[in-house]
Amino acid sequence: MFITDAQVHIWGPSTSERPWPADGAARTHRVPPIDADELIGEMDAAGVNRTVLVPPSWEGDYNDLVLAAAAKYPDRFGVMGRLNLRDPSAVDLRHWNDSPGMLGVRLTFHVDTTLADADWFWPAAADAGLPVMVFNPGHTPEVGDVARRFPELRIVLDHLNLSTSAISEEDIAAAIEPLLPLAELDNVAVKVSALPCAIEESYPFPSLTSHVRRVVDAFGAERCMWGSDLSRLPCPYPDWVNAMAEGLGCLTPEETEWVMGRAVSSWLDWPAPDEAQAKRK
Repeated sequence: MFITDAQVHIWGPSTSERPWPADGAARTHRVPPIDADELIGEMDAAGVNRTVLVPPSWEGDYNDLVLAAAAKYPDRFGVMGRLNLRDPSAVDLRHWNDSPGMLGVRLTFHVDTTLADADWFWPAAADAGLPVMVFNPGHTPEVGDVARRFPELRIVLDHLNLSTSAISEEDIAAAIEPLLPLAELDNVAVKVSALPCAIEESYPFPSLTSHVRRVVDAFGAERCMWGSDLSRLPCPYPDWVNAMAEGLGCLTPEETEWVMGRAVSSWLDWPAPDEAQAKRK
């Protein structure tokens, strides 16, 4: 199975040449940072073929390290980059994906921005054909409203839009309820990612089975993407990889293939090597 992790952060230290926002250090997932070479080792040990790199919010709106990693390992990394929503003039979305390895945009609204800051962004991203990953826990219906207004815009909701403060299976169930109605929108997909962070349970994570089954039943495996959010994962990386690669006890082999890689490859127009070769033929 060709496995693609839909979300991992890498980052660098705060320096005078590359300073973080003043409060960023308090929100880091771990010390020291994860860099590209360490991540390649983690992926190889866990059997992960490639990863979508997502710059973390605590670092600021930098894309240099993730793009450098994608340039160094073009077969292993793609990038969903960050931008400053409060400075629309600083970016031309029509040329956003011109940088090698760039696949689209990732927006976070759980720190210091709101959906209102993105009013200019949605039509521009739709016109540019950019896929967008969104994390806005507690505001799932509002993201659905955006998807309805811009049906040509491909939106991926990260971590089932589950808050990073979630600590129980009940929290997962509560996050899924407002998410399921969005399944009727063909332009919305979800990341089945970072779920071990919300439970006190080890491999094979049996309490997640019913929740993952509900989401896949609603959206279809073609719109569900596995991911780890490795830097805050409370279990060994191979445990989360293997549990999902085994279908978590609820997915068919075909569904598992989609969730573990084919869905994110299709949604981000990032074909796996065999798919890319078939297209060239």
